[in-house]
Amino acid sequence: MAAKQKQARLEDALATLESLVERMESGELSLEESLKAFEDGIRLTRECQQALQQAEQKVRILLDQHQDAEPQPFSDGDDADNA
Repeated sequence: MAAKQKQARLEDALATLESLVERMESGELSLEESLKAFEDGIRLTRECQQALQQAEQKVRILLDQHQDAEPQPFSDGDDADNA
């Protein structure tokens, strides 16, 4: 469940960041509002980078634990119904 919460937070942060960029690009913000939006964007960018670095680290750990694992194709979902 914690992984889903982290993913939701990452997706929310990305959506908020996209919204901030759109607002700033619109040119309708005052200088003060633009600076605040920029500051928020930097914070969100750092949060997203940290989340992605943590995910990358987990992937590396998993790959190191299963070095001999053979790649498997992804199922398209139909196989789960037959199991």
